[in-house]
Amino acid sequence: MKTPFLATVVAIVRKDLQAELRSRELVTSMGLFALLAILIFSFALELDRVAREEAIAGVLWVTVVFASILGLNRSMAMERDQGNLEAMLMAPIDRAAIFFGKLVGNLVFSLVVGLLLIPLMTVLYNRNLVQPWLIAILLLGTFGFSIVGTLLATMTAQTRARESLLPIVMLPVALPVILPAVRASTAILTNSPQADWIAWPQILVVVDIIYLVMCFLLFEYVIEE
Repeated sequence: MKTPFLATVVAIVRKDLQAELRSRELVTSMGLFALLAILIFSFALELDRVAREEAIAGVLWVTVVFASILGLNRSMAMERDQGNLEAMLMAPIDRAAIFFGKLVGNLVFSLVVGLLLIPLMTVLYNRNLVQPWLIAILLLGTFGFSIVGTLLATMTAQTRARESLLPIVMLPVALPVILPAVRASTAILTNSPQADWIAWPQILVVVDIIYLVMCFLLFEYVIEE
């Protein structure tokens, strides 16, 4: 008899959160990377204020994307190295529940880093990033990125060159998520009329749904290899 789907998802998410609360390894490494990245961008753009203002959205998303890749790599690598993935495969649970459990955990870690970046970048770049629409775009973009990342990190975790392979494989696939997220964020921060950019969040929602369905269907085949 299989464990109920929702109970499995909740158990996996709880396991990931409890492990992170004990070790504080994942969010700490992601946060440290993100902090160093925005400081480097801040110093690099200091002399050109126009370029600095135009690049804020790009800096935000570049930092979130690469911090998320770091987190995804470490998250799935730890599951593989500690034998947790094999244990979950032997347990009487739905494979899709593993996908959604890992997806929620990865999304939470990436969102924590992204939400911490917003007030920090507000101070460093002297531009108000604490805006409801920007936070909504961050949530949608991070969700889409976590969907693709969870599937691909599961694939690359089984290889020796997983640290270098995941960004190479993931960035082209995640481009349909990153592009509308950056476009919408840039328009919001430059105070463009809503009619000029409202299509981008809609595109982002559609892309997220397509990726969610595709990754849901493919995960069972990927994890069994």
